[in-house]
Amino acid sequence: MKGLFLIASILVMFACTSQPAAAQTTMTWTVDGENRAALVYQPAPTTSAIKHPLVFAFHGHGGNMQGTSQLMHIQTVWPEAIVVYPQGLNRPSTHDPQGTRSGWQMEANQANIGNKDLDFFDAMLATMQQNYSVDSARIYATRFSNGAGFSYLLWAERGKTLAAIGACAGRLAPAEHLSVPRALVAIAGQADTTNPFAVQQQTIEIARQADSATVAGQTCGPICQFYVSSTQTPVKTLIHPGGHVYPPWAPAQIVKFFKAHKQV
Repeated sequence: MKGLFLIASILVMFACTSQPAAAQTTMTWTVDGENRAALVYQPAPTTSAIKHPLVFAFHGHGGNMQGTSQLMHIQTVWPEAIVVYPQGLNRPSTHDPQGTRSGWQMEANQANIGNKDLDFFDAMLATMQQNYSVDSARIYATRFSNGAGFSYLLWAERGKTLAAIGACAGRLAPAEHLSVPRALVAIAGQADTTNPFAVQQQTIEIARQADSATVAGQTCGPICQFYVSSTQTPVKTLIHPGGHVYPPWAPAQIVKFFKAHKQV
């Protein structure tokens, strides 16, 4: 892996969550000449024979790993999982063309960024697999907004690694293509103008095609549609009437979907 050098700098402290035995760890790396960091929540100690799911949760543009760990709180909904909240660096976006706020690349070989965030993902994954007992069939990516766009990029460029994707208010960059089928749960707001709802719908349709989930959806709740897949990689949509938000019910819905899907 190009430019991946792990700095042996790991600060461990116990997280103040409903799972007192879980530990919150700050890990740091130097990747492609940039200093990177992530918050990592590890499950309570178990026997070495037990392998744990691994979830990467990416913040939106202008966000940070601390706030995202509280907003998404995957570690409290799924305490058996290893949960990683990476910190983005200043990256340009549609609403921040100068890249003055933290975020993620949206396409491979992006101008002035290259693949620095993809390389960061590779470095984190290598460290998690080295330091923890990871279930390689249960590696997931979830995100909000720009972080959702990066998770779609991971699907396109690192899809063979992932089991499922959980996207909220995100879209796939036009230059990217989903090459392998992967289960998807997508949350979108009909009143979203930051990442326009119509654009998010286009990404969902692209995902349905990639997942061979093109049959009519089955109603699974007031705002829920479930699209069965011939490749066992279904698409579930939760379309709410709100705007560009991460709904408080999102973590439970995403974790429920992840628990039901692993690599086949």
